Amino acid sequence: MERPKLARTPSALCALVAAFVTGFCYASPAFSQDVAPITQNPAQQQAALAKPLPGESNQVTPDPLNGFNEAMFTFNLKLDDWVLHPVASGWAYITPEPVRTSVGHFFNNVDVIPRLANNLFQLKMAEAGVELARFGINSTLGVAGFFDPADALFGLKQHDNDFGLTLRYWGAPTGPYLMLPFFGPSTIGDTVGKVADGAMNPMSYLLPWYVSLSAEAGWRVGEAINYRSQHLNMFEEADRYAIDLYGAVQDAYLQQRDHQVKVLHEEEW
Repeated sequence: MERPKLARTPSALCALVAAFVTGFCYASPAFSQDVAPITQNPAQQQAALAKPLPGESNQVTPDPLNGFNEAMFTFNLKLDDWVLHPVASGWAYITPEPVRTSVGHFFNNVDVIPRLANNLFQLKMAEAGVELARFGINSTLGVAGFFDPADALFGLKQHDNDFGLTLRYWGAPTGPYLMLPFFGPSTIGDTVGKVADGAMNPMSYLLPWYVSLSAEAGWRVGEAINYRSQHLNMFEEADRYAIDLYGAVQDAYLQQRDHQVKVLHEEEW
């Protein structure tokens, strides 16, 4: 299924649009699992192909906000066509992949506070300690976080976490699925989590609100553009394998979040 091509025109909303992809990044790993069989065994290939693709599952996901969600999904896709994809393509054209990878490392390193805090909220002291050690190593040996020697040299893996996962971890209801303008797929609970994680930014308490807000917006725009530049065919791959792109994004996001919580509970053992 080919998504209709929309006119690519400049938009005054550029600074806000780019943030949309940071939400979609939760869903993209689930798409990549279904792009091609990972085995040459015919029996295993047949089993893999028999597995429902995102958006094709017979399981009905409650979606009481469907009208709003589909409108926001279309809105986000158009903004991606008009602004984010062209800007990210330009960034990819002028910037080598190793540089964009290093920029991604830098963003991850600075975003340590929500990961550290939420590991502590879940009483995962070892993981919180790893996050603290990674920040110290990467901020020094990794040249302000542009490289990841904590992983490459010491085997310290990043433990992604956020307040939305903390709520799920302790059994709080997530509420219905919610497609946010600019930020992409979420739920009511995960949206509360985004607000809580944002409140952990120390700039909010050290700088005037208009300075911290502008800095945060610029930061998220840069992060989103860099991420999108590394996944330029994200929607095309999803369109190729999904009957319903809206349903594919919804299924992939919810499945990914469920999987993340399952992994968090398995780590207890």
